[in-house]
Amino acid sequence: MTSLLIHNIQIAMPDGRLMDGEIIVENGRIATVSDVAIEGFSGTRMDGQGCIALPGFIDIHIHGADGADFMDGDNDSFERIASALPKEGTTSYLATPLTQSEVDIAKAVDAGSRFMEQNETGAEMLGFHLEGPFIHPEQAGAQPVRFIQKPSFALLERWFGKELGHLKVVTLAPERDEGLDMTRRLTDRGIIVSAGHTKASFEEVNHAVNYGLSHLTHFGNAMSGLHHREIGAVGAGFLLDQLHCEVIADGIHLSEDMLRLIYKKIGPERIILITDSMRAKGLPDGSYTLAGQDVKVVGSKATLADGTLAGSVLKMDEAVRMMWSVAADLPDLIRMSSSNAANRLGVFDRKGSIEVGKDADLVLLDADFEVRTTICRGKVSYSRE
Repeated sequence: MTSLLIHNIQIAMPDGRLMDGEIIVENGRIATVSDVAIEGFSGTRMDGQGCIALPGFIDIHIHGADGADFMDGDNDSFERIASALPKEGTTSYLATPLTQSEVDIAKAVDAGSRFMEQNETGAEMLGFHLEGPFIHPEQAGAQPVRFIQKPSFALLERWFGKELGHLKVVTLAPERDEGLDMTRRLTDRGIIVSAGHTKASFEEVNHAVNYGLSHLTHFGNAMSGLHHREIGAVGAGFLLDQLHCEVIADGIHLSEDMLRLIYKKIGPERIILITDSMRAKGLPDGSYTLAGQDVKVVGSKATLADGTLAGSVLKMDEAVRMMWSVAADLPDLIRMSSSNAANRLGVFDRKGSIEVGKDADLVLLDADFEVRTTICRGKVSYSRE
């Protein structure tokens, strides 16, 4: 039995308290959470150096990192991304294929499904978030228009099998889902349907909510905006409590003022921080690719040749620090970076909070909210030292 005791830490408790204490990890799970020194422990000891221990971050919308992209469709790319994510405190994620040819999407899904079966180190892949090809061509953003299709359940079954195994989220344009048939059928199977890359009006989004729509993809980006006579998908995010909103908190996709507004008016219960990152994350400025398109990365910004934002190079710890800077408190940061996603994905029984019996997915942050150590399923996957 592998045992680890982490001491000299402040533990972020489920009720929002910060507790000076110690954690024992056994066989990948949290075995003990104590507010007093634990006596008689004979396993490995780790000095947390006064860090705050948070539940590991969960990124439900990510395309790549460290030079790899899930659309590469090979095991090496999935491994590289899973190994890179703990550096930013991410302990689990959804691999996010985007609009491409049917063959390329099938290749990515096949590679990811095989990877899930043997993934034991690094961040844990929890399934797939399919972002396209069922989007609106006039809101394609950085996704190639030539591969966009109308929603097709038959295609989903071809890619993921009749049971839609491992499929957790589907981004689509609800106005292109005839009769909202796909929205209804996916919802009936417990799969999250998200409006994104959409021109839908508020009325169309509101109507789709009645059929199960419950999520907005990268809120504010590639969707109908807020106008005083038509509040669009953005207005729906503010007004409809049924909708959870993905937020790219990088100050680029959403300004800091907009982040303050989202935090204040939508609230931490419905915000899920994501990165939407592409393969350049963690690498120097330069030229990269996304969905077969050339992307230029300068600083924190990734764009196509015409200036269109092409995903991001955002890290989850940077998103957490950004929300901290716009006045989010620690319990809300935990909701937005971990527990909300765990609840949405149906894995809160084992992730999203620091409690006995749950997976030992932990991130230790220093006083500046910088990642010092990340533990994935009980294994130290990153240490700044």
